[in-house]
Amino acid sequence: MHLSEYQVKQEIQCDETLDARGLNCPLPILKTKVLLNKMRPGKIIHVLSTDPHSVIDFEAYCARTDHELLEEYENDGIYGFYIRRAENPRKY
Repeated sequence: MHLSEYQVKQEIQCDETLDARGLNCPLPILKTKVLLNKMRPGKIIHVLSTDPHSVIDFEAYCARTDHELLEEYENDGIYGFYIRRAENPRKY
């Protein structure tokens, strides 16, 4: 399935995409953290995961670091997250 086939509430333009499908906790979060650290503030990453626990993980991670979880969705066992990098993220 192509990314364009995923149903999203709004059209969100992302600057980076991370395909973390097939990886289990904590790898989706760790790989996201590495990419976010390389991105400039305000940029958006789109993360794809198949780990059902990633929903809780990304909500908690964004709450702790001040990155903004713009949207999350699930489609046929694929979990998607749009995250905007914080200006000054807190250390996690």
